[in-house]
Amino acid sequence: MPKAPLFHNFIATGFGSGYSPIAPGTAGALLAMLIWWGYSLLFSHCISIPVLTFIVIVVFTFAGVWSSSVVEKYWGEDPSRVVVDEMVGTWIALLAVPESAHWGYMLAAFVLFRFFDIVKPLGVRKMESLPSGFGIMADDILAGIYGFIVIYLYRLCFA
Repeated sequence: MPKAPLFHNFIATGFGSGYSPIAPGTAGALLAMLIWWGYSLLFSHCISIPVLTFIVIVVFTFAGVWSSSVVEKYWGEDPSRVVVDEMVGTWIALLAVPESAHWGYMLAAFVLFRFFDIVKPLGVRKMESLPSGFGIMADDILAGIYGFIVIYLYRLCFA
């Protein structure tokens, strides 16, 4: 199999987490949750975590579309080792988590994102038909939005 350019390989595989031999998408989502938790602990005193998360989402969405499009030329259509899309989807769901980084909410964001990503309800599967890197990223973005909505509604109604 031809080698993709290192930068695009690094971004598309979620810093290498996509090479996990077991459940690479889950590995990428787990890494995203741990990255979020880490920067929420380190930077919560000096920047709004939702603002920082939004910036991370925007940067990795653009980088993910670009890198996914590039590596697809080397690895074929929507390769399983591309997990930057799972990372972005997880971060979107994590936008609904209170800034205190409560583990229960973090775990719920992770589980809900993975549920919507795997089950692919309400248009999530249709997003995969978009071309190249857009299709790779779009279904996980929508799955992340669904996870965000569930957590936000829970917080609104019960927290």
